[in-house]
Amino acid sequence: MLRPGDRVQVTVFGETAITGSYDVAASGTIQVPLAGSVEASGQTAQELETKITAALQRKYLRDPKVTVAILTLHPFYVLGEVEKPGEYPYRSGLNLWRALAVAGGQTYRASSSSVLIQHAGETTTAEYDLTQDVIVRPGDLIRVPERWF
Repeated sequence: MLRPGDRVQVTVFGETAITGSYDVAASGTIQVPLAGSVEASGQTAQELETKITAALQRKYLRDPKVTVAILTLHPFYVLGEVEKPGEYPYRSGLNLWRALAVAGGQTYRASSSSVLIQHAGETTTAEYDLTQDVIVRPGDLIRVPERWF
């Protein structure tokens, strides 16, 4: 699902003036020439293709061939007891163990049993056992707590 700050590539066959990269604005829309403002937030790439196609058909083009590819999604964040805390680019299929590996792994002081994750768009954190296969989503905040002796 797209959110403000994500970037998409819109390709309209035979229409170089429309084809290009577009950022999802804070309002949740992208501005596509001839189509105008198109709602992108909360949409998949295929749903956005359908919306852009419909907008172009309504206004100017007879049978537009539109494709949408997601270029970048929100980064995820890793804090706490990891070697390299920070912001990292999101990749499809990312799970908790891969996210921790990208951040350099856990420090010797890190909890070996659980982590805290605040999913994008939520205000609360949830505790996850490190033995679970947890999927990391774009914009997630992962906090690795210090272990208690």
